[in-house]
Amino acid sequence: MKYLKYTIYGVALMMAAFWLAIWLVPLPERFDPPVSHTIHYADGTTAHVFLADDDRWRIAARYDQVDPDYIEALLALEDKRFWDHPGVDPIAVVRAALSNITSGGVVSGASTVTMQVVRMSEPRPRTFRSKAVEAFRAIQLERHHSKEEILNSYLSLLPYGYNYEGLETASLAYFGHDASRLTPAQIATLLAVPQAPSIRYPSPQNEARLQWARNDIARFLLDRDALPRGMRSDRLTVEEAMEAIEATPVPGEVRTMPREIPHLAYRLRRDYPKAPRLTTTVDRTTQRLAEGMVERHEPNIKSLGGDHVSAVIVDHHTGELKGAVGNFDFFSNEPGQAMAGFDVRRSTGSLLKPFLLARAIDKGVAGPSHRVVDAPVDYGGYRPENFDGEFEGLVRLDDALARSLNIPFVNLLNQVGVDDFLMTLNRLGAPYPDGVPEDSGLSLVVGGVDASPMEVATLFSSLARRGRAVPIKRLHDGEMSTASTALPGALSEESTWLVRQVLQSRDRPDFPRRNMLRDRQSPYAWKTGTSMGFRDAWTAGFGPRYVVVIWAGNLSYRPGRYLVGERAAAPLFFDLIEAIDPAGPHSYEPPPEGLDKVEVCAFSGHLPTGACEHTTEVDLPKKSVPTAPCPYHVHVDVDLDTGESVTPACRGDREVETRTFVQLPAEAQRYFDMDRRAERQAPPYAPECRVRRRGAGPYVSSPPDGRVISLMGGMPTSAQKIPLEATITGRGELDWFVDGRFLGRVENGERLWWEPERGTHEFVVSDDRGGSATVLVEVR
Repeated sequence: MKYLKYTIYGVALMMAAFWLAIWLVPLPERFDPPVSHTIHYADGTTAHVFLADDDRWRIAARYDQVDPDYIEALLALEDKRFWDHPGVDPIAVVRAALSNITSGGVVSGASTVTMQVVRMSEPRPRTFRSKAVEAFRAIQLERHHSKEEILNSYLSLLPYGYNYEGLETASLAYFGHDASRLTPAQIATLLAVPQAPSIRYPSPQNEARLQWARNDIARFLLDRDALPRGMRSDRLTVEEAMEAIEATPVPGEVRTMPREIPHLAYRLRRDYPKAPRLTTTVDRTTQRLAEGMVERHEPNIKSLGGDHVSAVIVDHHTGELKGAVGNFDFFSNEPGQAMAGFDVRRSTGSLLKPFLLARAIDKGVAGPSHRVVDAPVDYGGYRPENFDGEFEGLVRLDDALARSLNIPFVNLLNQVGVDDFLMTLNRLGAPYPDGVPEDSGLSLVVGGVDASPMEVATLFSSLARRGRAVPIKRLHDGEMSTASTALPGALSEESTWLVRQVLQSRDRPDFPRRNMLRDRQSPYAWKTGTSMGFRDAWTAGFGPRYVVVIWAGNLSYRPGRYLVGERAAAPLFFDLIEAIDPAGPHSYEPPPEGLDKVEVCAFSGHLPTGACEHTTEVDLPKKSVPTAPCPYHVHVDVDLDTGESVTPACRGDREVETRTFVQLPAEAQRYFDMDRRAERQAPPYAPECRVRRRGAGPYVSSPPDGRVISLMGGMPTSAQKIPLEATITGRGELDWFVDGRFLGRVENGERLWWEPERGTHEFVVSDDRGGSATVLVEVR
């Protein structure tokens, strides 16, 4: 009796120690090993797989995402009482022991799925002691983890040869797709390889062994009705199913793991390091089409001086990213090719001009038909120029936008206000004002700030959505992606519609006459941009469904001689958008109800005055019609005998006639070609009618006030003469003086040349009406 008591105590202590060990002994480290991060297209297709941190291809598997037929076959083959036993299957242990005893050797095992997880997590020699440890570890795992978690670990650790582990990895490497839908032959193959991966791994030398093992397992499972044989109505017999499997070739080699969309994949992995699986919004067909287009245009872009490129495609209805090309070739050894160009901020060139015009329309500052000054300006030392170095004198704003003239938009930004425009861009989803250099000022609208192609796509989406921006979604909802809630409207439907009409007025630059063959306006609204120094070439725009942004340039900031938007980026833009977003017959958008027909001066585009002889109607927002009257047309009394202009004060008994003329701003006079216009300028005033005008005088365009001129050594000053140039309103003559000395007299708008002398000089120019202007220049 005493021995029985001690025996009971001993057993109790052993059981207590056993259960204590189950809870205190650390679990196997590899039960939850590092996994390969995977990036997927919108349809779930695997786009990119990364090596796990231990340099193995190991894609995490979940049993509820695996083909149920595979799970049924697996448990029928390896552990048919998996869902019921505590980690060790006593029935299987007894069966295996009896089989081995009667056979005189090891012919059957009793390892459960849980025990195999232990073996794969902690490899040991095949000994009885190892079996005992595995049994303990299996029971321990079952106490700490659910059956589902154990099965997930098993499916993720299965060895498939070399550094390939896991069912999902093998399915992708062997068959090119995930394990959600598998054929009977594929199921049998995926069950056969882990039993002896080193001799069944798909390769030419292993083909016969793999085929024999697959067929053997298939026969075993079919005999137990554990492999699918079709639907009940056309269910195959066991022999018919076996014949079909035997006729299916086994994989002869392992496929290369997907390494597509590498720039986006690496960026997402950096942004979401703890997410093993990310499903993007990228459309596989669109992405491959974009990559093919970029490859086709690579020779043209590189011939123009661009070493790098980026393309972004966004569905502006949903905000979803549908394509992203980060560069020509991620895997190239050329410098910068691995950089994701779509997230690199570069000078925007002229891309922001459409948004400035839309804001000016909303504020009632200007309308698309307004004719504005295009002449040299000086804003405290900032002297912008047009791309071609030429000036129009006066130009319509819609024409200035279509031709991407700089000076009219610098002047317009001065009217709208830099802070106001920055706030508008910020509400449209651009990274401003924080990303704007403090000294950008008026250069903001001509490339003074940077933006990435992704950010540019956000901005142009707002134009396509009639002023309401939506953040770009790179990931499907539920995968840490930003919600696609539209931002509050920063621009009105009316202004964005008007701007879109301007952007749609021109067709692709490499086929400029195609519009003549169309029976309707181009369906694509687009804008080019070129940075100072020819380092960045842009084209951005949209069609009925998609926004496309193309950037070409040099990430090293090396200039390219011919790197301009129309030549380097626009051809690729049009080839791509016409392929993915073909416009149907109903792509035209009617004007919003907030627009109204407004009568304006046919020449100036402003509200007409009594001096405007011709008017026309244009579309303008009802709530923000510009109220400024026509600034150019004037009534002037003309002496019928002399043809000179007279004023009421000096008219006397002259016979006069009141006529309509155009009075150009002084700064625009030299550049505006009146000979090609129907409008006329007023003749000079009669001598006795000329009065001194206070506060008004000639406009000096050269030299600018405060200019410091440095002479070139070794060259005579006679070869470095400085042009003196000024203009006045109307006709007349100008007298030039330097330091009180008379230099000469010229007609309005003509140049006088001065041989420079070192020192500080005062230049005075006076007109024949008593007006004058003074500038100071230092010559060094």
